[in-house]
Amino acid sequence: MIIENNESKYLKLLAKDFPSVEDAQAEIINLMAILNLPKGTEHFLSDIHGEYEAFNHILQNASGTIKIRIDEVFPELMPSERRTLATLVYYPEEKLEILKKETEDLHGLYSSILYRLIRLLKRVSFKYTRSFVRKEMPPEYAYIIEELLYGSEEEALGRAHHKQDIIESIIEIGASDDFIKDMCNMISRLAVYRLHVVGDLFDRGSGSDKVIDLLKKQNRVDIQWGNHDILWMGAAAGNRSCIANVIRICTRYDNLHTLEVGYGISLRPLVTFALTTYKDDPCTGFKAAVTKKDAMYDTDLDTLRKIGKAIAVMQFKVEGQLIDEHPYYECESLKLLDKIDFENKTVNIDGKDYPMSTCNFPTVDPKDPYKLTPEEDAVMSRLQDAFMESELLQDHVRYLFANGSIYKVFNGNLLFHGAVPMTKSGEFDPVQTPDGPLAGKKWFDYADTMVRAGYFGSADPDKRKRGVDLFWYLWCGYKSPLFGKKRITTFERLFVEDESTWKEAKNPYYNHIDDEEKVEMILAEFGANVESGCIINGHIPVKKGSKAVHANGRCIVIDGGFAKPYQKTTGIAGYCLVQNSYGFILSANEPFESKEQAILKELDIHSTSVATESSSKRILNRDTDQGKEIAERIEALKNLLVAYREGIIQQGR
Repeated sequence: MIIENNESKYLKLLAKDFPSVEDAQAEIINLMAILNLPKGTEHFLSDIHGEYEAFNHILQNASGTIKIRIDEVFPELMPSERRTLATLVYYPEEKLEILKKETEDLHGLYSSILYRLIRLLKRVSFKYTRSFVRKEMPPEYAYIIEELLYGSEEEALGRAHHKQDIIESIIEIGASDDFIKDMCNMISRLAVYRLHVVGDLFDRGSGSDKVIDLLKKQNRVDIQWGNHDILWMGAAAGNRSCIANVIRICTRYDNLHTLEVGYGISLRPLVTFALTTYKDDPCTGFKAAVTKKDAMYDTDLDTLRKIGKAIAVMQFKVEGQLIDEHPYYECESLKLLDKIDFENKTVNIDGKDYPMSTCNFPTVDPKDPYKLTPEEDAVMSRLQDAFMESELLQDHVRYLFANGSIYKVFNGNLLFHGAVPMTKSGEFDPVQTPDGPLAGKKWFDYADTMVRAGYFGSADPDKRKRGVDLFWYLWCGYKSPLFGKKRITTFERLFVEDESTWKEAKNPYYNHIDDEEKVEMILAEFGANVESGCIINGHIPVKKGSKAVHANGRCIVIDGGFAKPYQKTTGIAGYCLVQNSYGFILSANEPFESKEQAILKELDIHSTSVATESSSKRILNRDTDQGKEIAERIEALKNLLVAYREGIIQQGR
């Protein structure tokens, strides 16, 4: 056996983990067993938009996967009993307390629950090796759970009461509650092997911070950033345009609570400025997207409107400055403050004058409309410091960088949030950058690299600034892979009543995703599986009467309206996509009432299967990305065995 120098170094490192022939052989056998197991279930979600309770419920029930497993394992139970068990798995702490109050036979309750959970855990863990399942076990109960799971072997040796003895011991020493909670959480984790979040964790809903805290507790997660995510990431990096947009959106959806309580960002300087500057202005164009009745935190909606207008005017100013600094953004059409005719109360958009609902802009100098007043500049500076000094926000953004990216190729599928910029004829549309025009994958990679350099700080100050500035472009730029529209019409929606100006034309990408050849072209560009891979993206809510599945199942759009404001147009409360070892299942969810209703009334999210795509053969781990890595490791271990046997590497060294 001839070993190259680099391979020799690698085998010596490998030998430290497997110092003998027996160790290497055992690992090869273990890895080969993993290759032949069915692939783990993948769970795809997008456009969570801060809807924490609904998101938490869907994570706990694995988009109906657990409910299916309960039906499979317990056909003998009444439907009501299966619902109770499902609710217990989703919310073990709360449901267990209710069940305890409803029974006089606490011992019998514990015994019944424990036996059922063992059976269910055995079912959801069958795709995994024992070593993998062991790692998922809570350390304090690992030995006990392992004995209960694999107790059939003990029973075959004449220890029929072994499992019963363990359960009796758990109940006797008062460990039942903690043990049940840990079992339920383990079932939820094992029901899904990997979670993919295809963008937009932030905005609209009030629980964005809690959504990320929940994600951090999951073991196998990847995130493809959405335009709302990149907006908050840019705000954390100190981009003033991003900061202004974040605050404006929070005021519109009565969601300042996330900023002030969730992230500890003080808005007092902005509130004081807004109430003083717009004291006599009704700010009618800034009506919150909630009524006083539905307001979440007893907010003064009049104050919200004034804050909204104050920050919006500052937003348009700092955006104008950014556009002037980067003409290659091709965002000149977003600059409208300099196109206002204050005398006639009109604004010129694309060469046409439109009446404005108001021209009361006390801080806008018609001669220099994009210059902040000293007071506005002071407010923006305070806000900038507050965002950059928020420890929790910075922690969450670092998590998004560590576990996320603009796109991901996984098991042959291509995941991204928005769109691949394309021309009307179906070619990749190049984007102008200081480093030359870029298109397709090169543009995605460039954008990802630049924002990382901006946030973490490149050694090149110019590159760092361009990276920080790029966050805003990715939020709403013409050819942003996260936005996918011609332009964002925030100014028009706020100040122009003619709704024809509000239209946000989609990128031609959305016209090409019904063309299977174009979809395959995109898959090939990003290195996904052209023959069997699928594009999965969100961002554009699938409206009533529209379809989520395109190009004969080669492209799936999974934004179905998680955010409550979208549900009037989508008619549902989000799509959930699951890929198990048999293929894809796309389900549409009805709106989630509340956690309390789910627990008390045992109401689950009702999902309707929209589409299924079955593989001609069951997909095994050997067919996945993980399988390829395992196969490479097996080959390396086989080489290590040869090196041991031929004396090239000594055992135990």
